[in-house]
Amino acid sequence: MATPTLTRHVVPGVLGDISVDVRAGARGSPRPAVITVHGFKGFKEWGMWPPFAERLARAGFAAVSLNMSGSGVDAAGAFSLPDRFGHNTFSIELEDLSRVIAALYRGELGAPAPPTLGLVGHSRGGGISVLQAARDPRVRALVTWAAISTVERWRPADKQRWRATGVQEIRNARTGEVLPLYTDVLDDIERNAAVLDIGAAAARLQVPWLIVHGSADEAVGIAEGESLARAAGPRARALTIDGAGHTFGAAHPWGGSTPALDRAFDATIAFLAAELAG
Repeated sequence: MATPTLTRHVVPGVLGDISVDVRAGARGSPRPAVITVHGFKGFKEWGMWPPFAERLARAGFAAVSLNMSGSGVDAAGAFSLPDRFGHNTFSIELEDLSRVIAALYRGELGAPAPPTLGLVGHSRGGGISVLQAARDPRVRALVTWAAISTVERWRPADKQRWRATGVQEIRNARTGEVLPLYTDVLDDIERNAAVLDIGAAAARLQVPWLIVHGSADEAVGIAEGESLARAAGPRARALTIDGAGHTFGAAHPWGGSTPALDRAFDATIAFLAAELAG
């Protein structure tokens, strides 16, 4: 198999440019594609994403990684775009993902249009991936890692205080940076509740789905993974990794894999290979 190469691309997004990396070998022929979708405060260069994308490419996929236009992260991996982060919403992320998929199928990302497409989403990106897969027939397989089951992430009292001040401060625990989060996301949830209903989308899904969740997830509890599995029914397969936290032991900067992360990687690639072949 040809050694994968990395190319970088830009797709116009809702809040600015979407930075996209594509890793693939033998780019002259179409191959199944997998798009990875980062979570809240995540980005395509975070910890586990580059090594996972490399593994996908070596397994024969076109691996597509992106920074949402509202991630707040620039092409160099720095949180230098705080206003974009502040105005980001779930609906904007859905539209950004749709634009990247459209660019992929137009052959604008350095590889031919794929015969099949899978999504792998983590945390908030898992919820976005569920919503996209339920509405986009091009998505043929879905994997979620530690996915949220609802966009309602804040208590009523917290939302009331947030609206009173107009901004909530979000601290990056790794760097100490403080990022603003404006009320755009609250408005989006209220205006688009039906479109953003992850549980309802899970119940509508018609594609094979692997739900991976750590039993000790400190950010998105295992109950949310169990809720998604119940909503999806027989089309979903749940993999609980005992003792694993929200990132399966991965950290940023990347310091190497863990047994829990290896299990998530191995199960994901085997699942995608079985469901996207041909």
